[in-house]
Amino acid sequence: MSKTPGNEELTPNEKVSPPQYPSGDEEIGQASQSPEWMHRKYNFGPLHFPGYATPPVQLVIVAVVCFMCPGMFNAINGLGAAGQLDPKVSDNANVAVYSTFSVVGFFAGSFANRLGLRLTLSFGGLGYFLYVSSYLSYNRNANAGFVYFAGAFLGVCAGLLWTAQGAIMLGYPDEASKGRYISWFWMIFNMGAVIGSLIPLGENLHSTAGRVSDGTYIGFMALTLTGAVLAWCLVDARHVRRADGSHVVLMKHPTWKSEFLGLWQVLRSDPYIILLFPMFLASNWFNTYQPTVVNFAKFNVRTRSLNSTLYWSSQIIAALVFGYFLDLKSFRRTTKAKAALAVLFVLTMTIWGGGYAWQKQYTRADTDSKAVAAGYVKLDWTSSGFVGPMFLYIFYGFFDGEPLFMGAITNNGRKLANFVGFYKGIQSAGAAISFRIDERGVSFMSEFASNWGLLLGALLLAAPVIFLKIRDTVPVEEDLKFSDETLEDVKPTALSERAQNL
Repeated sequence: MSKTPGNEELTPNEKVSPPQYPSGDEEIGQASQSPEWMHRKYNFGPLHFPGYATPPVQLVIVAVVCFMCPGMFNAINGLGAAGQLDPKVSDNANVAVYSTFSVVGFFAGSFANRLGLRLTLSFGGLGYFLYVSSYLSYNRNANAGFVYFAGAFLGVCAGLLWTAQGAIMLGYPDEASKGRYISWFWMIFNMGAVIGSLIPLGENLHSTAGRVSDGTYIGFMALTLTGAVLAWCLVDARHVRRADGSHVVLMKHPTWKSEFLGLWQVLRSDPYIILLFPMFLASNWFNTYQPTVVNFAKFNVRTRSLNSTLYWSSQIIAALVFGYFLDLKSFRRTTKAKAALAVLFVLTMTIWGGGYAWQKQYTRADTDSKAVAAGYVKLDWTSSGFVGPMFLYIFYGFFDGEPLFMGAITNNGRKLANFVGFYKGIQSAGAAISFRIDERGVSFMSEFASNWGLLLGALLLAAPVIFLKIRDTVPVEEDLKFSDETLEDVKPTALSERAQNL
């Protein structure tokens, strides 16, 4: 499934491709007019490195930006209550995050197409810096209002960042490489949450206190600000060229009117996307339940940090397994998509079935602040009975690393930006609702049931799209229908001899 404003994992592999975007307001020309250094390959003995303006390099830059920005957000939220003693402030802040995210995310594809991916990604990263700063402030002066404002601002920024990320991740690679590239992205991105979780683990290794230190937040602030600046290392999408010489499909002359009309055009031309909306909703619904009801409610801060590290590490393994499976050439893409759906169903039943057995053991009243005042002591990794829930949390993380299927439906970058915008907007609406449900004190078992039921229902509704709309390849002529480019604009072009060999 997916991630928080972090998050998400999205798609199977593909094979001939086009996408589309300007990364600035300048007029778009042919990629063949790009500076030669952008496409120059470097050879150092047996080592071969691709040109700077190629999908692998650009994707790694985006992955490192997400490593430092939403990766740190995931690390903080993975601690439960954002590392604080009481989840109320964190719950309300996340309601603010995902409420604005859900609105902005729905239209963010239009902004990304119009403003360009580089500016969209960099501005998006700034929200994560402000959000982390607000918790440092809260540690010192308990100013909850600043935390809520930072949450609402982050929702705007996250909607923009994740749409730009999705457009690059799904639109730059060719069809045969999408699964592999997507796994690279999620592995690097989730490594951010792993390292981010190690920071509070190291800071609190010998402490069983309830909240993290100022130093933890300061470390996160430095990383998130670096990520926002790093986004400017991206090149304009018009310069990107794939290994076969083909170019990214661009909207050469985007306007605000054309991009907002494009949202309506996508829903008219691809109405089946609505059947994936419940899956989008479910993909962040459990990001309240797992860190808050499971991790925060039952474990002290250093054990939560360990659990969070293991959770995000298991997502790296899931990204590797599913990404390379979806690029296997020995099976048709349609076959792999159906197999992935079947695996999702089996894992939903087995992992969440184990979660049901765990959730029956405690209620909200057993773990709330009154229980703590009455002497309730949260579990430590030295406590007996820790190993079972630890492995449950690892499997929850693996489950969260499974794929969605949008990239297998089209290679058109402009359309993918809108798909990703729909995905992140609806996903974030689900997260806002689930955080609000938890803040209202709904029973833990009811929260669990809402997660399990929504996941199963979403898979059933997504099945017709998987079986009927995913094809083994998407013709380039079809991808061009949703842009103002021609086949001549995107056909492969040869690199100079000097650029190919340096």
